Amino acid sequence: MTERQRRDPDALIRRAGGRGDPEFDQHFLVDDRVLDRIPTYLPADADRSHLLEIGGGTGALTDRLLAEADRVTVVERDPDLAAFLREEFADDVEAGRLTVVEGDAVDVDLPEFSACVSNLPYGVSSEVAFRLLPTERPLVLMFQKEFAERMAADSGTDEYGRLSVTAGHYADVEVVETVPREAFDPQPRVESAVVRCTPRAPDYEVPDDEFFLKFVTACFTQRRKTMRNAVRNTAHISGLSDPDAVVEAAAEELMSKRAGRVSPAEFAELAALAWEVGR
Repeated sequence: MTERQRRDPDALIRRAGGRGDPEFDQHFLVDDRVLDRIPTYLPADADRSHLLEIGGGTGALTDRLLAEADRVTVVERDPDLAAFLREEFADDVEAGRLTVVEGDAVDVDLPEFSACVSNLPYGVSSEVAFRLLPTERPLVLMFQKEFAERMAADSGTDEYGRLSVTAGHYADVEVVETVPREAFDPQPRVESAVVRCTPRAPDYEVPDDEFFLKFVTACFTQRRKTMRNAVRNTAHISGLSDPDAVVEAAAEELMSKRAGRVSPAEFAELAALAWEVGR
């Protein structure tokens, strides 16, 4: 890509007609240094031919992505901001390098894309993340810091949970930068963090992805109980018809643990057993 002058994020906000609305989940990233770093967190070998951005806002990150990619598709649910992006980046739109999709990223049709780089609206972080992870594309996503740390947590830590296992099922997940409140306008109430998700196959096998993730979710709804009780008490969530058969067939050591101490590989082993004897 040829070098292009970076747009000033504060000037973009002024041209868009004012500050973001926190009630509408709008916190615009205005720190130039953070904006410039975010695209660099993509894996070195990532395909940058078509980048997807969720929540374009006033276009400060969009501008940086256009400097990196052949094409960018940005999804923006605010009709006024979507119109502003088309006007502000009219040359890129006309050249076919930028497509602005107006709508909610939770349910709009997403294009085929090579990687996703986004400052996600925090209110839909979970829904959007788990829509993107199964695509097996590199992701660089901004979340609330607490959410990011739970995504990347290892078993046995306080942050480890359903989110950690589910994200780790699809990708290596790393928190690559913590971003202070002051980097945004208006400022959110919490710190943020940038997460890199590098797709890879898990180091375990499961009989069915959907069943495995539902089983994990069920067990973590009773994370304070032993796995023995968690499996028995959540059959209505996991879909098991005979949870007692699973408990009886599983190793005592595993069933005595609590979900927060069960590794993803152990969850996979138990889910495979549940698939075989408990459905």
